Amino acid sequence: MPNIAPNWNIAPTDPAMVIRRDPDSGERHLGVLRWGFVPFSTKNLKKAPRPINARAETVATSSLFRTAFARRRCLVPADAFYEWKTLPDGKQPFAIARQDGAPLALAGIWESWRDDAGEILRSFAILTTRANADMAGLHDRMPVIVEEEDWRAWLGEVPRDPATLFRPAEAGTLRVWQVGRAVNNVRNKGAELLEPA
Repeated sequence: MPNIAPNWNIAPTDPAMVIRRDPDSGERHLGVLRWGFVPFSTKNLKKAPRPINARAETVATSSLFRTAFARRRCLVPADAFYEWKTLPDGKQPFAIARQDGAPLALAGIWESWRDDAGEILRSFAILTTRANADMAGLHDRMPVIVEEEDWRAWLGEVPRDPATLFRPAEAGTLRVWQVGRAVNNVRNKGAELLEPA
């Protein structure tokens, strides 16, 4: 089991838990990867773009993502995620979680990058699709949520076109609630961030 501190406010470049299928053994394992996708062809890490999301509509054809989509898909477990709505007095955060209380499994892709010294950086991005009715009041996009019966297909354990999973979650799957603005500061990482405002 990877050793990582709990974090209810994961930000880009932070480490996060990711479930991957081992390309050699075919077994699932839980690892810690960095959020912000670094392509294997990157020459200069400091100047490289590190996208945190990949659009489901173009992931299979994008030169940046298509190889990872074909070979290195993963699940990103989460209790909830945040979205912000612009109000007259500033950006108001909202938390989004499953209505049934189960953890979310977000569709991701991952990549390995090696520096000149041979050190390996593994990173990931989360796939997004159009918003469902639960999310539409906040944003026009949402993460692709993979239901448990589709985990094997997404990880490549059974034959199925993974693009068939690119759909918004069914209406009523998610609950949305307003949280305090402490989540706007990435130094705040505690579970209290999910308390309703």
